[in-house]
Amino acid sequence: MKSQENVRVCAINFDQKKFHSFQEFKNKIEYFLQAAADYQCDFILFPEFVTMPLLSIDDKRLSASESLARLSDYTQPYLELMKEGAQKFNLNIIGGTHLIANADGRMQNIAFTFLRDGTVHSQAKIHPTPSEVDVWQVVGGDELPVIQTDCGPIGVQVCYDSEFPELTRHQIDQGAKIIFVPYSTDTRHGHLRVRHCCQARTIENQCYFVLSGNIGNLPKVHNMDINYAQSCVLTPCDFPFARDGVAADTEANIEMIAIADLNLATLDRARTSGTVRNLKDRRLDLYSVNWKSK
Repeated sequence: MKSQENVRVCAINFDQKKFHSFQEFKNKIEYFLQAAADYQCDFILFPEFVTMPLLSIDDKRLSASESLARLSDYTQPYLELMKEGAQKFNLNIIGGTHLIANADGRMQNIAFTFLRDGTVHSQAKIHPTPSEVDVWQVVGGDELPVIQTDCGPIGVQVCYDSEFPELTRHQIDQGAKIIFVPYSTDTRHGHLRVRHCCQARTIENQCYFVLSGNIGNLPKVHNMDINYAQSCVLTPCDFPFARDGVAADTEANIEMIAIADLNLATLDRARTSGTVRNLKDRRLDLYSVNWKSK
């Protein structure tokens, strides 16, 4: 699929706060979709666990198993909201993540991408964090394809996945130039792990990264009581790009959006004639990364 040269992206610092109804959640999602549409964005990124505030509607602390059962009630409304929003607002939506049981009945943390042509793609988190395994018994996925969009192929990595360099190299080798990372971290330490790893990936692979995280507090929602985020759009560090490798930034722990224009042709030039040429200069005679096929 042919890509366009200039791509406008939007990342959200999303406030995890109490809702009283699904309609209230829908209103908030559509508010951000309208804002991104008004700024003529091609992509909008929501954070990991974007649906967790729906558990606050019941206004009581649920156990882990009760929380998962309650979340399943919102799966279809969430999917319909995002799919309809992509077409209504003419946006490609990386809709954060939602916990869903797989065919074997085991929980997976799924990132959904809703394209403005009406198609929907899903990507299971490859590396669940220790807390996801301990609290939710989440299991990792086994595949990491790119998603073909009207702006070219993109990659999606969920939070902890961005801390494993093999995954980005695998998606770059499939043609991705922009990687979207919905993440959720409770502390500044966790946020910086994700951010620093993504910044390193932009240099190693001469690509763009877009990050969206959660802020705010959900005192009665299991494993989501505190959050820390500073959503951003990251670039390689070379002359054609942003001075500090940051195309756009939000303030830490304030609900807002970051919007940036990304030029894909600039990446091509950097890969062939940049100050450094990481992809071109790989020593594939010494090392290679092969994704295991089933």
